[in-house]
Amino acid sequence: MGKTIRDQLGRVVEGDKALVTPAVVLVRPQLGENIGAACRCMLNFGLTDLRLVAPRDGWPNAAAEPMAAGAIDVLENAKVYESVGEAVADLKFVLAATARRRELEIPVIGTGDVGSTLKTYSREGTATGILFGPEKAGLTNADVVLADAILTYPVNPAFQSLNLAQAVNIFAYIWASAEDGGAPPDLFQKDISGIANREDLVRMFEHLEDELDDAGFFYPPEKRSLMSQNIRAPYTRARLTAQEVQTMRGIIKALSRGRGRGQTNRGQR
Repeated sequence: MGKTIRDQLGRVVEGDKALVTPAVVLVRPQLGENIGAACRCMLNFGLTDLRLVAPRDGWPNAAAEPMAAGAIDVLENAKVYESVGEAVADLKFVLAATARRRELEIPVIGTGDVGSTLKTYSREGTATGILFGPEKAGLTNADVVLADAILTYPVNPAFQSLNLAQAVNIFAYIWASAEDGGAPPDLFQKDISGIANREDLVRMFEHLEDELDDAGFFYPPEKRSLMSQNIRAPYTRARLTAQEVQTMRGIIKALSRGRGRGQTNRGQR
C-alpha cells in the first residue's frame, strides 16, 4: 500500500487514490473540552471534516483549544450549523451513533461492516458522515430519522455510557483500520451515486409537512413530532434519488393545488 498523505483539499490520499473522508457531526455538544479532544481523535486517524450543530456554549469555545493540541487546524476549520438538516445537507450517506431505536424502522449496522461500507463510498467520491449526540442525552429521534442507518458499538450492557470524544475515537479507528475497503453489506449495495443529498430530502419533508399542516393532518398537536418522525423515517430508508425527490415534490404541489375542489371530482374517480 502506498504512503498515506494529504492533498491540498484535506483529502486522504493512499497511493494514487483520493478518499472523501466522512464528516464527523457533533450535535448540540456541551463541553468545549470534548470538542477539542474529538479533534485530536479525528486527526489521529485521518479525519478532518468536523461539523458542530448548535454547540451549547457557543463557538468558538476557548475550553476546546487545550484539548485540541496538535489538531488546532481541525478545530479552527470546524463548521457550525443551527440544525442537523443543515449540517448533513451535502451528504448522501449518514450514520447515527446511538443505541438501537425500537420505535424507528431504521437499519442497524455494526462495527464489523461500517468501515468497509464507508471506505467503499469514499473511494467512489460519495460524501458521508456520522452523527454523535450531546453528552447528557444523546441523539433525539428527530435527529436519527435523517440517518440511513444506526451504528452501534458492542459496549457492556451494564455500562453503556461513552464519553463523546471516546465515541468519536472508536469510529475514527474503525474508519482507519478498514484499509482494504470491500463491498458494503447487502443492505447498502444500492448504487448511491444518484441518491438525493440531505438538503433536497429535508426540503421535501418540510414541503410535505407544511401541506399536511394546512390540511389539519397533525392532530392532536402534541403528537406532531412523533407523526413527523414516522413520515420521515421510511423516506430516508428508501434512499430516494434526486429525480424521485423532484417527482415527489411535484406530486405534493399538485395535490395541494387541488385541495378544496369539492367532492364532485372525487366522486368521478
